[in-house]
Amino acid sequence: MNIVLLSGGSGKRLWPLSNEVRSKQFIKIFTRPEGVSALEEQAGPYESMVQRVYRQIRAVDPEAEITIATSRSQVSAIRNQVGREAGISVEPCRRDTFPAIALATAYLHDQRGVGEEEAVVVCPVDPYVEEGYFQCVRQLYEAARDGEENLVLMGIEPTHPSEKYGYIKPETRPDGTRGYTFTEKPTEKKAWEYIRSGALWNGGVFAYRLKYVLEKSRELLGSSDYRYLFDHYAELKKISFDYAVAERETAIAVIPYSGTWKDIGTWNALTEAMEEPVIGRGILGENCDNVHIVNELDVPVLAAGLRDVVIAASPDGILVSGAQSADRIKPWVDEMDQQIMFAEKSWGSYQVIDVEQESQTVKVTLKPGQRMNYHSHDHRTEVWTIVSGAGETVLEGVSRTVKPGDVISMPAGCRHTIIAGEQGLQLIEVQIGKEISVADKKKYDLTSGEGL
Repeated sequence: MNIVLLSGGSGKRLWPLSNEVRSKQFIKIFTRPEGVSALEEQAGPYESMVQRVYRQIRAVDPEAEITIATSRSQVSAIRNQVGREAGISVEPCRRDTFPAIALATAYLHDQRGVGEEEAVVVCPVDPYVEEGYFQCVRQLYEAARDGEENLVLMGIEPTHPSEKYGYIKPETRPDGTRGYTFTEKPTEKKAWEYIRSGALWNGGVFAYRLKYVLEKSRELLGSSDYRYLFDHYAELKKISFDYAVAERETAIAVIPYSGTWKDIGTWNALTEAMEEPVIGRGILGENCDNVHIVNELDVPVLAAGLRDVVIAASPDGILVSGAQSADRIKPWVDEMDQQIMFAEKSWGSYQVIDVEQESQTVKVTLKPGQRMNYHSHDHRTEVWTIVSGAGETVLEGVSRTVKPGDVISMPAGCRHTIIAGEQGLQLIEVQIGKEISVADKKKYDLTSGEGL
């Protein structure tokens, strides 16, 4: 089965656990099942939405070819959380869902060698679902591969007249044939009418043969060539897949899904999905009712005498909110001017622990066998103190082994990297300079030393 997971979004609604590079799908709040691998055990007892979805797909189809369509800013977090088995179709900028899907389809065809007659399923990376959802996804794939319809959609059986979701409505055409129409976020009264007529929620899950979307890409974007679409992505027409394709297609099949399905895009939805009321160092004292704590800091959080409250703490900030108000924090978060204090990288993670006018202190964690890019900075000196683990540094092409207690100094302009040993490595990095910026970085090839 070929499957494309759409991974987008920014981190405003679930602040402070998410930020501009750490969207909701990367927050680890779900308890890992028993029998996880040694690598997963090193990652801790919790998994994120993207890890959960990835694991569920593998449970249904161990041989599934998974591609994640995402922005540049999320690539490192994806590599950190799911490894390098999944393919990644990188969107150079945001251009809505049809260009993203067209680019991912061209990536499968041109870069991965998937044939035009092969089928692919596209679905969001962040639904909260059970394994039966991906059994249904497999049915979509098989229907698109073997059937006559151009597009096969998953219709989610509604549990209530939601005003938040789009609906797929069955209809009888003038010629007597059956078809479907689409509507977005109706009023509750209209939603009741749709449900009574057999309408299903549109969960944004659909399947097609590659040839179909490649043809649509040539028609609507002027090309289906991956390199052309990538190089000209910022110039492509900004249009949604539903409007460009689904609403105009007549050869459609719909497969219903009736199991668990939640869109965890708000604090209320997230706390409902939490299997435990406290994640991290937190204590619920006396007289607490419907209180949830998610604490990513290494300091205790105590709640007492509270009702219907969300408490979240991370390196980016602390939220204490009434449960009903927690979903309305975005306007205040938009006004905040603060650098990103935590991020996952393909090689591990970093956490800013102190910021001064001309210095910054960062805790860096490298996963076993991983290394940073070989790089230099023009405007700052860096000093590494190895805290735990062992590994190897490379400074201006010269290698040396390092262990806890070792201190390595790198003046501005010095090319450097560090490679973790089999147990991983943690260090404290002190950055010193008048211009400390993430943009102050030059990358080099580790073997040749030439710039990239």
